[in-house]
Amino acid sequence: MSPKVLVTGVAGFIGNEIALKLAARGDFVVGIDNLNNYYDVSLKRARLARLPSSVQFIEMDLADGVALRNLFASQKFDMVLNLAAQAGVRYSLENPQTYIDSNVTGFLNILECCRYFPVQHLVYASSSSVYGENDSVPFSTNDRVDNPRSLYAATKKMNELMASTYHHLFGIRSTGLRFFTVYGPWGRPDMAPMLFAKAINAGKPISVFNNGDMRRDFTFVEDIVEGTIRVLDWDGGDGSQHVFNIGRGEPIPLLRFIEILEEALGKKAIKNMMPMQPGDVPVTWADTKALETAVNYRPQIALEEGVRRFAEWYKKYYQT
Repeated sequence: MSPKVLVTGVAGFIGNEIALKLAARGDFVVGIDNLNNYYDVSLKRARLARLPSSVQFIEMDLADGVALRNLFASQKFDMVLNLAAQAGVRYSLENPQTYIDSNVTGFLNILECCRYFPVQHLVYASSSSVYGENDSVPFSTNDRVDNPRSLYAATKKMNELMASTYHHLFGIRSTGLRFFTVYGPWGRPDMAPMLFAKAINAGKPISVFNNGDMRRDFTFVEDIVEGTIRVLDWDGGDGSQHVFNIGRGEPIPLLRFIEILEEALGKKAIKNMMPMQPGDVPVTWADTKALETAVNYRPQIALEEGVRRFAEWYKKYYQT
């Protein structure tokens, strides 16, 4: 019998893609999202329009504990994929309360529901941001992550601690995934690929922080979807609580990424070199050996191919 899966953040970039893949293989998928206005809601609704009728969508906020509990009581989920969160490092400097409401209170509500309405597996989104200014590269889940550089990162580290506590106290089997710079079609407008593409197409300058001396472990969304679903299906080995990096494992200089995007769009960028932004870090680089061992995760999409596919979607969606 096909499992029943709750996907939170189903109108979001990654959640939407995973819900599509789960539905295509025959899973019963219920998706929730609060459709907040952190970025263009019309993009979120366009993502929702891609979902087949077999996916049940419910507009709901994770901070509404009563509504969430009623949902769990009525649906009896087999697995939960929690991707709903207030995203963005820089926005957390301006609106800290939204991060506590969504990422802390919302995640607590998920854990409580999994406690009283047990599921086989809870998989939740953490972030590479938890590493802060880690001096050791590539970033390993064995590294200490006690010094987050943004409130967003702090809430993601708190999620990992909360999940570990609930596993210890109540036996909830969970796996956290530290995502590394996900990009691709239907991506978030607040992230660099979309910001760059919009400015380059309009002939406007792009802001290149730290004067371009940055490297990111850019990971194509299709690879992220494949890895996440493998983790969701994973029997957990020894059945304990886990945290994995999920990324390509190859840091790319930011200026090289911009060059590839220029080629894909057929236009040159006007670069406005800027100092490092508060809360940002100079490099992200995932050590994915543990994930590869657990679920045979190996990213397949090269940066040039991924950027080409992103640029094709961007030009079609925004009709540029």
